[in-house]
Amino acid sequence: MTDFPDIPIDEEMVDDNVVAYDASTFRQTPHNLEAEQALLGAILVNNDAIEKVQDFLTGNHFINPAHQKIFEACRKLIEKGLIASPVTLKPFFENEDSLSEIGGAEYLARLAGSAVTIINTTEYGQIIQQMAIKRELISVGTDIVNGAYDHSVDNTAQDQIEEAEKSLYGLAEQGSSEGGFKSFAKSSTDAVDIIEMAFKRGGKLAGKTTGFESINRKIGGLHKSDLMIVAGRPAMGKTALATNIAFNTAKAYRDDGALGVSHEDSKGAVVAFFSLEMAADQLAARILAEQAGLSSQDLRQGKLSQDQFNTLARTAQELEELPLYIDDTASLSIGALRTRARRLKRQHGMGLVIVDYLQLLSGSGRGGRGPENRVQEISEITRGLKGLAKELQIPVMALSQLSRNVESRDNKRPLLSDLRESGSIEQDADMVTFVYRAEYYHNLVQPDEGTHEHLEWLTKGEELYGRAEFIIAKQRHGPTGKIDLLFDASSTKFTDLPESDDYLPKQNN
Repeated sequence: MTDFPDIPIDEEMVDDNVVAYDASTFRQTPHNLEAEQALLGAILVNNDAIEKVQDFLTGNHFINPAHQKIFEACRKLIEKGLIASPVTLKPFFENEDSLSEIGGAEYLARLAGSAVTIINTTEYGQIIQQMAIKRELISVGTDIVNGAYDHSVDNTAQDQIEEAEKSLYGLAEQGSSEGGFKSFAKSSTDAVDIIEMAFKRGGKLAGKTTGFESINRKIGGLHKSDLMIVAGRPAMGKTALATNIAFNTAKAYRDDGALGVSHEDSKGAVVAFFSLEMAADQLAARILAEQAGLSSQDLRQGKLSQDQFNTLARTAQELEELPLYIDDTASLSIGALRTRARRLKRQHGMGLVIVDYLQLLSGSGRGGRGPENRVQEISEITRGLKGLAKELQIPVMALSQLSRNVESRDNKRPLLSDLRESGSIEQDADMVTFVYRAEYYHNLVQPDEGTHEHLEWLTKGEELYGRAEFIIAKQRHGPTGKIDLLFDASSTKFTDLPESDDYLPKQNN
């Protein structure tokens, strides 16, 4: 590479946000001109070389403007099925000022003439990309410092932190040169690994456990990159079921860790619970009530005996190390949620996200108000949640409200058409499920006491008492159907229906 002229690097030849030298410390902006020259030379000699880098490298990654233009010109010619060589590129650069400074069109011939091999093309590309990311990192750091000095009321410190995290995570994603097509061999190997995991678990679980054997058997657990919707009308128990699953999955992860099971092989996961409706302490109180077998209402009112309080204290101590993280920020945007999920994934290896509930999330804020814009906003939110599941390779469970159409029917059992803004929710979700308790609706229509109808109502109430249905209305990778569960309203806890079908919880008189 000694035949190449020294290429000037000054403020006019780099991005506006990047200065070649820091006047205060004399530190040089990260770059590697030799790698840029070697890569361009390899492409000019053998156009196939560009295939090794085009998935992750762009012209903007080159620090020298002439190199940027040469790379982009090569890419465009090759994409059109033409040959990129010093001869074919010469007409494009005869009057190019940035190229004339380093030797004019002859520089193209010197690049090609000095090329030795294309074997290291990928490595050269990765070096160029890494230098560009470091320059961008300097720019992000500068923006963070300048933002911190901005005392605008509309630009809070928390907003700046979230924006910085978003920028840094974006840079981290750029650092990966993987992507594009995968061979069937690679895809089938990944599939066999998942199947092998299910086989080792007795054919019951391929993903993360829900803690419910009946649900696990039907869906195979919570699968990575899947978006699962749990919908229902108010008072059906959506939040209760979500907290049950969050606890079960986190506890399984903790228990597996105590047994020496690796993070990858654990049937549990670190859980992030975004509670937009309920405060974190209220959610924690629910989980404590569930696990201590106490009435959540008695807990709130302090109606506990000494023995019950001691039980609660022991339960709280046992759950201290539970890998369950609760974010109860109200009016959270989908962008902020994704940023916080990425952070928890990076810091604690989070493996399951639960959102309660998606209609309380906000979109990017673009557009006005109105039904049409709300539908667009929900579409943005569901796409964002599905994107998060794929990006972090984890399952995402989002709770959703159902429309009031349910209340106007004699049969209150929910349907897919009952989803509010149903188009995008049903389309983006890998699985749509409903929580339904016929007991709730039955109790709303009590006939007059002493009548024959009242006796029939009491008999029917005994049949429905404590019963709940988990309905799988859509499953992209498996069957649909209904699963019967038990629900203890006092402790807001769901459990599997025992094998003996005649079992029912005792109704309090």
